Amino acid sequence: MAVGKKRLADYGLQSERVLWPDKGPSEFEQELGDIESQLGLTTLEKAVAWSQTKSMWPDTFGLACCAIEMMSIVSSRYDIARFGMEAFRSSPRQADLLIISGRVAQKMAAPIKQIYDQMLEPKWVIAMGACASSGGMFNNYAVLQGVDKIVAVDIHVPGCPPRPEALVEGIVRLQEKIKAGVPPAYEIRGVAS
Repeated sequence: MAVGKKRLADYGLQSERVLWPDKGPSEFEQELGDIESQLGLTTLEKAVAWSQTKSMWPDTFGLACCAIEMMSIVSSRYDIARFGMEAFRSSPRQADLLIISGRVAQKMAAPIKQIYDQMLEPKWVIAMGACASSGGMFNNYAVLQGVDKIVAVDIHVPGCPPRPEALVEGIVRLQEKIKAGVPPAYEIRGVAS
């Protein structure tokens, strides 16, 4: 004998919804459905992460040929203003994203570290190009073999020099990391900022 599925009324529930199963949604349920379609529900952490991605202020540190490619991302062709990065900041105290583009000489390591230390928290770093990421073709004592030896890097943009599209892609990847709740690299590495 097949046992049928018990209804809520069989358990003794005496609500209007149980006793009148073909009744449509109540007025409250209709209003709630309309509210859900008109409201955006989120958590505070997600809202903060979203606002951080839409209001990043980059501080540029152009050192060589990659800097020319970096400068072009503010032009009308690439327009990083659509990502909330309207203007480059010239003061680290007004910036939360450091874009290091080009080869880093040993004597530039201290100024980069000083600028990085003066930046607002949370702060992020993009190493643009092969030289900033790994020293590139300059495998000698005068060039730092990767800027991640002095600051915590969040995104490496490959290329020699990378095209502006590659830098925009790196910015988009950084925004995706921030929206996903990934902490900045200095927190992951446990480095004092």
